[in-house]
Amino acid sequence: MAAAAAAGRRRFFPPVTAYDAAAGARRTVAADLDGTLLVSSSAFPYYFLVALEAGSYLRALALLLAAPWLLALYVGVSEAAAIALLVFITFAGLRVRDVEAVARAVLPRHYAAGVRADTWAVFHGCAERRVVVTASPAVMVGEFVREFLGAEVAGTELETFASGKRFTGRIKAVLVGEKKREVVERLFAGGDMPDVGLGDRESDHDFMAICKEAYMVPKNKRAPRAAADELLSRAIFHDGRLVRRPEPASALFALAYLPVGFAVALLRVFLNLPVPARLVRHTYRLTGIRLAVRGAPPPPPRPGTPGSLLVCNHRTALDPIIVSIALGRPVTCVTYSVSRLSTAISPIRAAALTRDRAADAARIAALLEEGDVVVCPEGTTCREPYLLRFSALFAELTARIVPVAVEARQGTYYGSTARGWKFLDPYFFYMNPRPGYEVTFLPALRPEETCVAGGRSAVEVANHVQRVIAKELGFQCTTLTRKDKYMKLAGNDGRVAAAADKPKAN
Repeated sequence: MAAAAAAGRRRFFPPVTAYDAAAGARRTVAADLDGTLLVSSSAFPYYFLVALEAGSYLRALALLLAAPWLLALYVGVSEAAAIALLVFITFAGLRVRDVEAVARAVLPRHYAAGVRADTWAVFHGCAERRVVVTASPAVMVGEFVREFLGAEVAGTELETFASGKRFTGRIKAVLVGEKKREVVERLFAGGDMPDVGLGDRESDHDFMAICKEAYMVPKNKRAPRAAADELLSRAIFHDGRLVRRPEPASALFALAYLPVGFAVALLRVFLNLPVPARLVRHTYRLTGIRLAVRGAPPPPPRPGTPGSLLVCNHRTALDPIIVSIALGRPVTCVTYSVSRLSTAISPIRAAALTRDRAADAARIAALLEEGDVVVCPEGTTCREPYLLRFSALFAELTARIVPVAVEARQGTYYGSTARGWKFLDPYFFYMNPRPGYEVTFLPALRPEETCVAGGRSAVEVANHVQRVIAKELGFQCTTLTRKDKYMKLAGNDGRVAAAADKPKAN
């Protein structure tokens, strides 16, 4: 009789729109992820990102080619069997630490962009305990669920080899149907079952039936998304090469276009290298690169007059080169850990700094005597509309400070990375079908706004320049630093040994 009653409860649950928050406080909740807390019911894009970022181009291609067969298996045979095969193709042989890095640095941004507003409101309202029960691997979704949703995660557990360093591709048990119910019963064994259960498919009914009240989430690809500031965290830092969430069509384009794009990038790079800076804007147009220049550039340096210190925010490794092109004249950029290769092929002079404050200040001051210098005081790139804390060193060096606001337009691939091969960053930017840059030269600081002539502190000047650039771009200022970014994305402080022949830190 109990089984029949449970079966009866599985046949129908009211839609989530019937949830009445005013009917009484609910303390605990258990919910599915894909299609319930997320607008999309397909987890394929996230598996694809793991295959690409923790694996390789070929693994991602194999997964994409298998997608139609996986869908047929899911619909026509078994959800559990389809997930088991999807997991095997994606994870077999991958290093655990690489998958964990992708789950920390790449996936949360894509997950957060697809959180469904109505179910998030219900889920978030149960403030005492939130649990996400999902068929997706726990290692894949855990970071996002804990940081952005403030919840525990119960997901499919993957097997590793005896060393614990690589995945075998096998799973202990796919968390669907009765398995979801069992894990909810285990998690809530010490007390009442969840006050609220949320799901979107029949395989969720088992765990929903043991919740005090449960609601179905209807499929709606156009359902409103939760605003970024409504979640418990913001994706200020993220990694990965793909700009868009890789739905099958966009994933196919990103992979198929990759070799073509690389050839286009080589053309764009090496065609423009020998061209004088004042003419590159025209060759950019010929090769499909959009460059918009606004504001009044500072006058060129003259004999006896030091150059200007061009202080810009940092979007890609190309920022100083683009500023030089926008000016129409050579400049010098200062950077850390610049490699011999980067120096050899750079169209502008690149001077390496040492992180010794006195030595670096003397170096930049000497360069200003020779001409214009570009500095990016954030110390690293940021993809989102935020500015990291500006190092105050530049403010102490000169009164000729010109803020420059830059924004990069990247539609398919990101031209920056924290974990990948940085020497490929410029090529990935140029691989975009229609890459673009906007450079805005802002008014130079007045003498009274500087340290040298106005007696301001270096921190005051740095914060002022940060605010000026942020206002122009519509960005938000933060106190986050390069170290914060690399600790989040790569688990280190982002420093590279100066002697190593590696490209400049980005």
